[in-house]
Amino acid sequence: MAQDLAGKTFIITGANTGIGKITAKELARQGARVILACRSQSKTDPVIEEIKRETGNEQVEFIALDLSDLASVRACAEALLAKAPKIHGLINNAGVVAKRGSTTKDGYEMTFGTNHLGHYLLTRLLTDRLKQTGGARIVNVSSASHYRAKDIDWSAVQKPTKTVVGLKEYEVSKLANVLFTKELARQLEGSGVTTYAVHPGVVATDAWRRFPNPIRWVIKQFMITPEQGAQSSLVCATSPELAAQSGRYYTTGGKEKRPSKAADDAELAKTLWSKSAEWTGLSA
Repeated sequence: MAQDLAGKTFIITGANTGIGKITAKELARQGARVILACRSQSKTDPVIEEIKRETGNEQVEFIALDLSDLASVRACAEALLAKAPKIHGLINNAGVVAKRGSTTKDGYEMTFGTNHLGHYLLTRLLTDRLKQTGGARIVNVSSASHYRAKDIDWSAVQKPTKTVVGLKEYEVSKLANVLFTKELARQLEGSGVTTYAVHPGVVATDAWRRFPNPIRWVIKQFMITPEQGAQSSLVCATSPELAAQSGRYYTTGGKEKRPSKAADDAELAKTLWSKSAEWTGLSA
């Protein structure tokens, strides 16, 4: 990032580890105010101190957010609106790969509920503030695994995680991230807010912590570092060259790429939007 981000505020979910942590650190290094929205304050406070120490930027803060609990999402949004008069960037970074039998507090499949539904609600609740800011950006961290999801089973996302390690559910949630990005772009056209879906690369992060250890160790040998993975989010959140683009999908390093056929399905995106609105108690 070449530009100075002083005076700008960025919110990053799941920013106390992996690519979220690196994204937060690099934004802080450029002078931005960075708010880390995470579940655990005890795990986030040491990260905040590390970022402050390494960047010299004291404007790094914690806010409580559990994306698997819609009440927590609402409380987080309310707190953010109280403390952030302007929001220049919302980076929906947090993600999980759930184990079989998992559901969110509200009864949705854990991976879909956390990776998509929680972020959907948070984004919707912050949309007016993003519009008021002018030139704000929303970055949704998706994955190339969305290419393997051909559709969304609306019944399955309202039931516990079915597969043993949750990869099928993860693929669906990442498809939802791209569809949400595209429908957001349509909904926000002309507002000055732009949206981006990114594939950070296959990154060695804590998202894979539920895999059995021998499998986890093997697959991590073929992954890139969080530092490399964070580049897609950073480019889409800050690059002047992308300021006029919206609703597109970017791969490693911020290079634009065409998403899957399912991700380009405008009707599927609209259906996801309306069902997500219903499930979160919002108007479509």
